[in-house]
Amino acid sequence: MIKILIVEDERAISDLIKMNLTDAGYSCTCAYDGLTACDLLEEQTFDLALLDIMLPEVDGYEILEYIKPMEIPVIFITAKAGIGDRVKGLELGAEDYIVKPFEIVELLARVKVVLRRYHKLNEHQITFLDICVDTENRVVTRNGTEVELTPKEMDILILLAHNQNITLFRDRIYETVWESPYNGDSRTLDLHVQRLRRKLNLEHSLKTIYGCGYRLEVPASDK
Repeated sequence: MIKILIVEDERAISDLIKMNLTDAGYSCTCAYDGLTACDLLEEQTFDLALLDIMLPEVDGYEILEYIKPMEIPVIFITAKAGIGDRVKGLELGAEDYIVKPFEIVELLARVKVVLRRYHKLNEHQITFLDICVDTENRVVTRNGTEVELTPKEMDILILLAHNQNITLFRDRIYETVWESPYNGDSRTLDLHVQRLRRKLNLEHSLKTIYGCGYRLEVPASDK
């Protein structure tokens, strides 16, 4: 799982960033001052750091200099909106510079771009609970052990995994997987879902939403 260090002294902003990045499937650690951030960087390995500039103890510019030898990409998130500040941050080596206030969707997009630039994203792999789905090679493992699925079971699992915590209607699942119109008879789909539950131990996570369809429920901490 991608690990992100969030260094932000305003806890409300830090909590908001952490919540949304965690929901997006990242593992996040927060520091509220520069010294704590440096200690965490010594103790743990991170794939990306999000830094405020104006921090207690050690400011973001100093942390960036400290991080450089570790080759961890940095995105500044700061209220310092001046062009001089932007230029300084980028010239010092930050990969991106986001000015507060910002939209979460923009932050998520920029995080993804930087991670992709550093080849840290495996966009063909979806991990949740104790399951890993390799969508490119169509291989599923549970606790490291490969689980044999039929082609249709695999298609259903990939669709659900891409839409975690979202209710998918039966007609959408059927028409996407079988590539033909849904005629209202759900027995074939229901049978495939039952087998998925059994094979992957998803009895408590793959929920039937009566009158609608199915939802794969994954707590944020398990993504």
